[in-house]
Amino acid sequence: MHLFYTPDMTDAAIYRLGPEESRHAVGVLRLRAGDAVQLTDGRGLWCAGEVMPGSTAKECCVRIVSREENHGRRPYRLHVAIAPTKNSDRYEWFLEKATEIGIDRITPILCEHSERKVLRRDRGEKIVLSAVKQSLKAYVPRLDELTSFRDFMAADTYYKERFVAYCDEGAPLAERVGLFPVMSAAATAGKREFCVLIGPEGDFSPEEIQMARGAGFVPVTLGESRLRTETAGVMAAAMAQLAAV
Repeated sequence: MHLFYTPDMTDAAIYRLGPEESRHAVGVLRLRAGDAVQLTDGRGLWCAGEVMPGSTAKECCVRIVSREENHGRRPYRLHVAIAPTKNSDRYEWFLEKATEIGIDRITPILCEHSERKVLRRDRGEKIVLSAVKQSLKAYVPRLDELTSFRDFMAADTYYKERFVAYCDEGAPLAERVGLFPVMSAAATAGKREFCVLIGPEGDFSPEEIQMARGAGFVPVTLGESRLRTETAGVMAAAMAQLAAV
């Protein structure tokens, strides 16, 4: 099955893929007239179609066969605010895997101990879109610009069920609750909109932890192992999915 991103979908019976998707469909995949394809606008619309005669690598036309709204809509929402890793490959791995698992919004945050202070959003968006296509999803997660921790706290646009994960060795694990059980309890109570904060390799500073707690973020642990930043982000996405099913 081949999935193409078509953000400007209308109710028309025929859709013309954009230049990049046309080139991929006909020039790379060698699709021909009659071949089946899937289209999504990234907002839940899912269309089945077939390549029309005369399609070229410059303009591939698809006849729409069927439409479905809210395709594959998940029973929960997840926003992860995560400090990009020093090694950009690790951050990009997180973007890919979290998208495959299921996530609604990703905010890269600049923290006091962050080592990476510059980020290419356009590259991140391409990785997210590629993961959407690979995992056959009808929703494209929102990827924000790199945002300072203070600005993120001040914006107050995160979900009400909010958690902060950190590795402060001076704070016993007993002072924190397990992320999965607390998510499960919230989901059972019908509260299925989660926001999780994940810090940089050097962890959140004590001041940042206090700011998060003051904003209602519950201190959580992802287990006894000390995880890399990107692993913690993927764990949060997986736990949210398991907790809400």
